[in-house]
Amino acid sequence: MKQPAPFRLEKLDPETYRHKTRTSSLILILIFASLAMGCATLFVAWWGQPGSNFRLNLLGVLSGLGLTLLLVKLYLARQPFMREAVYSWRLKRQLMRITNVMHKIKPLVEAEQIAALSALCFYHRALEQMHYLEGNDVGALELKVEKQQLIEKMQALGLETEITTFDPQWLDQINAHAKQQS
Repeated sequence: MKQPAPFRLEKLDPETYRHKTRTSSLILILIFASLAMGCATLFVAWWGQPGSNFRLNLLGVLSGLGLTLLLVKLYLARQPFMREAVYSWRLKRQLMRITNVMHKIKPLVEAEQIAALSALCFYHRALEQMHYLEGNDVGALELKVEKQQLIEKMQALGLETEITTFDPQWLDQINAHAKQQS
């Protein structure tokens, strides 16, 4: 199985980020609405019967959704107006990958396993960035104490604490160490 590429945090201005993600969301909503209504109208015009055409309308909406997703995947995701939204989706995906194994990471951090320490350090930075970009000051404050404790632990071990790139191999190492300990 092909290993995903490492993910690197980028420096983004929160105001610009919020403006561009709102704009791209609005564009996607308009595209979806147009495709869904257009497909539903076409399906009813082609195959509709007098009376209820609920199934054809539903099929049109689902077709519009499928076409929108296909359009995003094949074309729109590479467009400049989608840059911040795609970055946000990728960032949240990395956070979710780490969150899914957090129950394995925490004990390995206590055991000073390097991949777990690195993954948790990246997680803190990525989560902090997500809070910053979305203007969530409360979330950033809640993270501060745990982040500082981890940084102190890593510094005491002589490890790098400015981790801005997530290496997917860390999860493989974490899973292997967790399996050995169980």
